[in-house]
Amino acid sequence: MSGFGYLVGLHSADALVEAVKAAKAAGFVRIDTFTPQAIEELEELLPSPNRVPLLTLLGGIVGGAAGYLMQWYSATQAYAINVGGRPLHSWPSFIPITFETTVLGAALAAVVAFLWGSGLPRLHHPLFDIDAFALASSRRFFICIRAQDPKADQAQAWLQTLGQPVYEVKQ
Repeated sequence: MSGFGYLVGLHSADALVEAVKAAKAAGFVRIDTFTPQAIEELEELLPSPNRVPLLTLLGGIVGGAAGYLMQWYSATQAYAINVGGRPLHSWPSFIPITFETTVLGAALAAVVAFLWGSGLPRLHHPLFDIDAFALASSRRFFICIRAQDPKADQAQAWLQTLGQPVYEVKQ
């Protein structure tokens, strides 16, 4: 299948939860849902990997190390000036800048990880071409099986068993 996937709109949250359970039982793994409100059962059924905390930690470590090394290099290698008899590598004076660059690195990494993980910035999504999808923000519950699913060739036939119109979402 080429394109984004297949989409079906359902009338209730319970029907959506049952459809997701049945889709998982049928072997589909690339399942997306779109609902007008949060549904707790879906969070358990469709866990999403969240790499933002790990990338934030790595950004903080890199930022802190870069801030410390920048100060160490400038104080001991590039401009080694003995001021007041203190040692060239006076690490306590490096702590405030190291802390600030750690926070800066973590914050920048968190923003980049969030944008990358959520696929932003994306000004137009293929689902917006489906007229019925406008109801996803008010009263309809949608399930979409993505084209990247290993069983995507069976998705349209399986979704038709839900008794609602099946929309093919073009890329």
